[in-house]
Amino acid sequence: MEVRRLLHSKFHEERLLAVLMLVQLFKSGDEREQKLIFDLYLENTGFINNWDIVDISASNIVGAHLFEKDKTPLYDLVQSKILWERRISIIATFYFIRQNEFDDTLKIAKILLNDEEDLIQKAVGWMLREVGKREIESEEEFLQEHYKKMPRTMLRYAIEKFLETSRKMYLRGEV
Repeated sequence: MEVRRLLHSKFHEERLLAVLMLVQLFKSGDEREQKLIFDLYLENTGFINNWDIVDISASNIVGAHLFEKDKTPLYDLVQSKILWERRISIIATFYFIRQNEFDDTLKIAKILLNDEEDLIQKAVGWMLREVGKREIESEEEFLQEHYKKMPRTMLRYAIEKFLETSRKMYLRGEV
């Protein structure tokens, strides 16, 4: 399969092209083809190793495939020592967020609260912000409980669209 060869390339651009192709094949595929693409994706996470490759594909393949299925693969990925697999777990939930389903995003965000990787903190903050765009109460409830323990980068991403007065109160720990 040509896509697999591209996915295994030493060149970032070829790996990115491969996941773009997989996303399009997934969207146009039937259930059997989608399962094959999902399996291929998870079997090759070692090549899905940059933020842009994860961000363009995780929700469109992993999230889309798991939306009405058992979410165990996400909870396996979030426990990984590999940064990109943890990022896949949170970014995959963007698909759920777009369907107004926030539970798994918030559960995975809680697991990743103490993650030291900047790229994970940014991803979690981004997904929390996306939850807030659809249901601010869910984001604020999560923040009320966790914002004092959150890494600053995560918090800043999460509250980026808040009114300036609210942002400052969160950043000063006065909420």
